[in-house]
Amino acid sequence: MTGTEWKTGWKTDWKTEWDLDRSYLSSSGEVRWAAFGAPDAPPVVLLHGTPFSSYVWRGVARALADRHRVFVWDMPGYGASEKRADQDVSLAAQGRVFGELLEEWGLTGDGAEPAVVAHDFGGCVALRAHLLHGARYRRLALVDPVALPPFGSAAYQLFGGHAEVFEQLPPALHRALVREYIGSTGGPELHPAVWERLVEPWCGESGQPAFYRQIAQNDQRFIDEIEGRYGEVSPPVLVCWGTEDAWISVAHADELAARIPGARLRLIEGAGHLVQEDAPAELTAALGGFLG
Repeated sequence: MTGTEWKTGWKTDWKTEWDLDRSYLSSSGEVRWAAFGAPDAPPVVLLHGTPFSSYVWRGVARALADRHRVFVWDMPGYGASEKRADQDVSLAAQGRVFGELLEEWGLTGDGAEPAVVAHDFGGCVALRAHLLHGARYRRLALVDPVALPPFGSAAYQLFGGHAEVFEQLPPALHRALVREYIGSTGGPELHPAVWERLVEPWCGESGQPAFYRQIAQNDQRFIDEIEGRYGEVSPPVLVCWGTEDAWISVAHADELAARIPGARLRLIEGAGHLVQEDAPAELTAALGGFLG
């Protein structure tokens, strides 16, 4: 197979291999979502982080669907969901939208609460929905979450502080920047097809400004609003962390687990920030055992 043939085949694959076939009109725009597994199985909701999408959960979602009803979604401004210039895609907005989706999916009220698995800033979204908006979970797994200060790497802060400048980059230069940024998560190097699949939603007329918009709208105050309340987290909690995470130090794992009553801690050796890609089998086993 030539390089051109491989590239063409991959382009076809990434557009069809992960299809969010349903939509919901949220307060921050259209959200694309999907569900897997038997309708009457115990529900689990997976939350992605930034600058990713539900695509990073594809393998874990299909594995968990053997025993669970698994819900996945792209947050407003991410992946296949709506991206627009005046959109609120802050952590505050995502927490509200998550609450809306739980209502839409019928996952509220006694006996209907889902288990929640949240990665990166999805962890902050899940914690905000629980602590500020009353969302109730059967269990909560936090995977390399954004939950403690400081907020964001030096590069993240640079992009957010000069979003209007970076939005003007030539498309090829922007793509290269996003690719290298995503590749800096630590752990094993991503497969080239996965790497490009994670970059693609941030390119083009709507994707490029959306990449810098979501960074510019987020800052540490969204963590500050909830950090002092982690002792109030009520469901059983599992904290998973890749030991080679280059974005959020594994030192945060012990601190976060100590702040949440009864939280269990599971370190995944050799995995970087994208544990789903670096150690999918080990992460799935840890989650399966915790979810029951």
